[in-house]
Order: sequence, then structure tokens, then C-alpha cells
Amino acid sequence: MDYKKAYESWLADARLNAEAKQELSAIATDEKEIEYSFGAELEFGTAGMRGIIGYGTNKMNVYTVSRATMGLSEFIKGLGQEAMDRGVAISYDTRLKSDVFARAAADVLAANGIRAYVFSDVHPVPMLSFAVRDLGTIAGIMITASHNPKQYNGYKVYGADGAQMSPEDTKVVVNSIQKITDYLSAPVPTAEQRKKYISEVPAKVDKNYYKELTKLTLSKKAVKACGKDLKLVYTPVHGSGYVPVTTILKKIGINATVVQEQVAKDPEFSTVKVPNPEYKETLTMGIKLAEKIGATVVFGTDPDSDRLGVAVKNDKGEFEALSGNQVGILLLDYILTRLEEDGDLPKNAAVVKSFVTTGMAKPICQKFGVTLFEVPVGFKFIGEKIKLWERDHSHTFVFGFEESCGYLRGTHARDKDAVVASMLCAEMVCYYTYKGKTVFDRLNEIYKTYGYVLDCNVSIQYQGLNAMKEMNAVVDALKVAPVKHFDIYEVSSFRDYSRDEKTDLVTGEKSPIGSPKTNCVYYELKNGSFVCVRPSGTEPKLKIYYSVKANNKADAEVTLGKLQTAVEEMLAKAKK
Repeated sequence: MDYKKAYESWLADARLNAEAKQELSAIATDEKEIEYSFGAELEFGTAGMRGIIGYGTNKMNVYTVSRATMGLSEFIKGLGQEAMDRGVAISYDTRLKSDVFARAAADVLAANGIRAYVFSDVHPVPMLSFAVRDLGTIAGIMITASHNPKQYNGYKVYGADGAQMSPEDTKVVVNSIQKITDYLSAPVPTAEQRKKYISEVPAKVDKNYYKELTKLTLSKKAVKACGKDLKLVYTPVHGSGYVPVTTILKKIGINATVVQEQVAKDPEFSTVKVPNPEYKETLTMGIKLAEKIGATVVFGTDPDSDRLGVAVKNDKGEFEALSGNQVGILLLDYILTRLEEDGDLPKNAAVVKSFVTTGMAKPICQKFGVTLFEVPVGFKFIGEKIKLWERDHSHTFVFGFEESCGYLRGTHARDKDAVVASMLCAEMVCYYTYKGKTVFDRLNEIYKTYGYVLDCNVSIQYQGLNAMKEMNAVVDALKVAPVKHFDIYEVSSFRDYSRDEKTDLVTGEKSPIGSPKTNCVYYELKNGSFVCVRPSGTEPKLKIYYSVKANNKADAEVTLGKLQTAVEEMLAKAKK
């Protein structure tokens, strides 16, 4: 069915709700908008689906959500009655229609005889992940578009282990979804079914979550000495992090001053351009408040509170937004230091990071005798490592992180957890305050110890219905004849993650990477730096990652500039 017929079919369907009918009628003369709305189906990938809120097969609405939930329902029914009885935990953030989509998902599950536990109010990703494990459900659903602009929403599915659903199970769900051609055909539960199958997540789940987090504290002495007088600013950026972050900080005895203007659950995110704490601009109000009260650190969490952004005062007295890599380095160093100081560092301790995350993690782990594992982008791969080690006991997970401001300590959740990260960062500030230094001081000490590393990533935005296809085509073109140098910097080896193959460009020898397959190319440079190119799995963006090793920041910035120019030339050729 072409997009015009699909549009007309929806508009003529008596089952279409009044809001949808009004919205679709309003675009009757907008050919481009009709094509965008109905020219494709919202793709359900390994991280679920994400799109602009609106009506049509290519947007986030109750019909695309219900269709996806029908596919999940078929998967669960295929597992048997026990799985149906275990049910699905459902959470949602502060985005527009998140609560509506959560209820729509619960209705579809109930109509299929599957139990649904729905949080009574907004809860972040890590608490959904924890709820799946605490309640023993067979799956979880999180309604969120994470840090994307306000016009987006999304639908993420979790497996029984609390991690995002595995690629194998996702494939089964997607096959079921694709068989549903009538988007308006989702069953409506009876009043009896709603009463029987839909219930609130018990309040004890929240209590259990906080209890688990308090077990992960590392510096009680420093917190007791400095926590109450600590000048730290936190902003939830209108998201779901406000209650859990302030609750856990209060429980462990740390004072935080909250940006009151950004506490409200505002789906417009009216005080920021984009609710992404990776950007210093998003932390502007927090920084202004910090300057007013004399604080030295600012924290911010995104709408679903799985990412943590941090800004600290530098040696010039100015606030500097740290990158996700820098926060990861600081947390990694702090966690390993404290575990070692207390004699609690396991002999088989392991750290997991995505392969695009800073090269600085390797020397830090080597210094502490900790094994470092690299996985593809996506926290589910970190979750898979935790699951494996729980079975074979070969390693003990101590920390996992991604450059995109995602961190996890503990195994209570299997996704990024900005709540536990906020707790640990606040505790880290207390620890260094107790030691008579700042977080920025410690970051510079790390660079002095291990050498300077400058990490940077650039996103190239793609537009239109074929955006994902075009991005993947560019990456595919880069595999044909791998470049051997970027400017004056020689490439030592080339990784093609789609083939799980590493090629030594000096000897020509090929060897397996030992990683799940994904469409990504990675260039290891002889000077210890790397360049990586991959299409985003959730947004129409081509992402380029740089990790530059150098003697100092100035040298690193010069090297980065040369690498970026060379990579831009390479991508221009790949697009032809």
C-alpha cells in the first residue's frame, strides 16, 4: 500500500480516534507531511522504536504503540501461561503522551490475558529495569525517547533479566509485529480484564531499589564529614529523575540544592533547547544557581534519568561541562581506588565499556589489575556480560559505562542508571573535598598519571525517509578499501564489526574481534588513538568518534583537528 492509500485508509476508518482524525485531516494538502507520516513504518530495532509524536505508520502514537505491544504479546503467549502470569512491568517518563502510551500498552496486554504492572507516576529507566527483576516479570516496557528533542517519544522493551531485550528475542517480536498490517486492530480489554490483569507496581519496589543503592556507597566517612555542608546543584531538567535522585542523596546524607524552575514535569522542556545533559547549555540554569550559592559541581539528568551530565569549576574558577568520557574516567578511578583502599576489590574484578568509549579506561584498569571488556554500543551488551558472569562466576562486575553519559555500578539494574551515578558522583565530591581537593584537581591528576586523552564525537544529521539506509550505505562504502592513514597519522589496524573481523594493515593478517556484529568501522592508529564511524541505531545520525592520545591538551587539539579534516574527506568520497 502506498503512502497516499495508507493515509486515506486511516482517515476513512471509523475506528480512528477524534484527535487522529483532526490531525490527519489538517495535513490533507501537505503532500510532504503525508509521505513522511505514512511513507514508512516506524522501525522496531534492538532498542525498540523511537519517532516523532503524531499519527501515521511512521510516527509515535497509540496505534503504533499498540501494534508493537501486540507483537510483544504474541511473543509472551508463545512462552506459555507461566510467562503470561509473570506479566510485564511498564514505566514512562515526563514526555508528551508517555502516560497515554503506557496505558495503551497495558490495555493490549490485558486484552491478551497478560498481567501488566504499571507505575502510578513517572519513573526512570533504571527503576523500570529494577522492577522487572524485583517483580520477576517476563518483560518490561519503558515509554521514553531519552534525551531527544521534545517532539519525540519512544518504546523500549526489556527482557526478564532487566536488560534491553536480546537481539534474538527482538527478532521474534519484530516478526510478529510485521504480520500486523491493520494498525487499528488492537483489541480493547473489557472492564473485567482491566481489573484482573492491570495493577500498580507495588510501593515496595521503590523501597527495595533505594535499599540496593545504599549498599553501593563507598565513602561513608567522607560523606558524614562533608555531606551536609556540601554545595552541589542538581537539576532533573523536567524529567523523571527528581524524586529518585533527591531521595537517594537524602538517604545517604548528602545535601543538594535543586533548580526549582526545572522540577516541574514539563513535556515541553520549556527551560532548555534540548533536554540532553551532555550539553553545557542544558545545565545553564544549574550553573547560574551554583555560581550564586558558591557550589563547585552541577549535576543534570535527562527525561528518563538514565544519563548524567556534570559540570565542575575548573582551575580558572569557571564552570566546565565534562564529557561523558571524563565523568566515566573519574567514576572508574574513584570506584577502583575506594575498593582497593578498603580491601574490597575482587580478584576477578571486571569493567565493561562500549568500544567507542575513551581509550583512557585501559591504562586505569591495568593499574588496578582489573580486566577491561569492550562491547558494541548499547547498554544491553553490558547487561549481557553481567548475566554471563552471574552464571559462570568468571568475573565480578564492578562498573560499566558508555561515552554518552551512561554509567552503572551494581547489578540491581541492567541499563544506564543516572540515579546511582548521581549518588556516586556526589559521594566522590565529598571524598575529594575530605581529601582537600576538587574533582577537577583529580581529573588533572589522572591525565598526569596516564597521559592526556582527548575524546570527541561528532554527529552528522540525515533527513528523510531513506536516512537510515543512506547512513548505512556510507559505512558500507568505508569497508571496501580501508584508509591507511589520516593526514600524518598511520592506521595500524581496521575493524569491521559487521564481519566481526580485524585486519592488521601492516601484515594483512585477519582475526576475529570477538564481538556481536553491528554496522561499524573502527580505525586503530599507531599512536594509540582511534577513529570510529557508525550509524546511530535510534536516530538519523552518522556518528564519528575520536579518542586522541597526546602529551597535553594543546597537542591533542591540533591532532584532533587534523583527524577531523581527514575523516571529512574520507566520508565525502564514500558518499559519491
